[in-house]
Amino acid sequence: MKTEKVALVVACVAIVIGIGSTQGPVKDMLAQLKPQDDLAVWMDIPKAANNDLRLRIETAAAKLNAPPVDAVVDRVWKAIPGYNGLEIDVESTYRNALLAPKEPIKLVYRQIEPKVSLNELGAEPIYRGNPAKPMVSLMINVAWGNQYIVPMLDILDEENVKVTFFLDGSWLSKNPELATEMLKRGHELENHAYTHPNMSTLSRARATVEIEKTQKLLKESLGVTNKWFAPPSGDFDQETVEIASSLGLKTVLWTVDTVDWRNPSPESIVAKITSKAEPGTLVLMHPTASSSKALKAMIRGIKAKGLQLGTVSQTLSAERLIPSDVE
Repeated sequence: MKTEKVALVVACVAIVIGIGSTQGPVKDMLAQLKPQDDLAVWMDIPKAANNDLRLRIETAAAKLNAPPVDAVVDRVWKAIPGYNGLEIDVESTYRNALLAPKEPIKLVYRQIEPKVSLNELGAEPIYRGNPAKPMVSLMINVAWGNQYIVPMLDILDEENVKVTFFLDGSWLSKNPELATEMLKRGHELENHAYTHPNMSTLSRARATVEIEKTQKLLKESLGVTNKWFAPPSGDFDQETVEIASSLGLKTVLWTVDTVDWRNPSPESIVAKITSKAEPGTLVLMHPTASSSKALKAMIRGIKAKGLQLGTVSQTLSAERLIPSDVE
């Protein structure tokens, strides 16, 4: 009797397996119970399976790997941002390459943050980005020059470049439509005080109002959360930097000045900026006839040196610029 029951059970199981192996949810369940051959084979790929491929990846990694650079306070340049390190994941790159042998090799990477960031340096002015980061930023201070703003925006669009406009608060209150146009075109809008004063000559209370009033206006009229403060005329003292810091802003100046308010020839501006532009350079300019006419050639001259152009936030961030063959 027991033998017959056992035989019956075995027969039922055989039927279920027979049906499930060809159709329905049982098939799916059995499939999940099968050994994961692909994974087992994958894990067992010997390192010597494709020595030439692995060697190419390891050689590229050795050239591209770079340690992170800490932010520092320099004797001359004051606060200098850090720069993320780069580490190529050789094993992941190798495995991906084996899966797609006909595709170009894309190096898989991870960025390594520095131990010391810009935020940890305290209330210090900033004059430049990290010299290892091949990016330049155009800083356009705006308190006048409306007639040149849209032509400059059009050139920036043509050249696919984003910049940072530092807006005088009183100008912003009278020209919200132009500020909105800047924002609409993808540019960064930041703080240039409210009445374009010499900040070092103000009382602490008045200096605070100058910065805070524009900060609130940026938020209320444009929805912009302010991050950077550019002192009008570059005039400031340590108290200015500390006041800005207390409001959550970092004080930023410039590396190279177009001095465009003196109406130099566009050619001289182009020559000056393209010759002096280097990784981390912040270029000061205004909406003037000189800079408007020089803008396109200036941008192309900077790009010709292998430098990218970005906003102040992009240039001063620790984010590493990744080579095109790395993903």
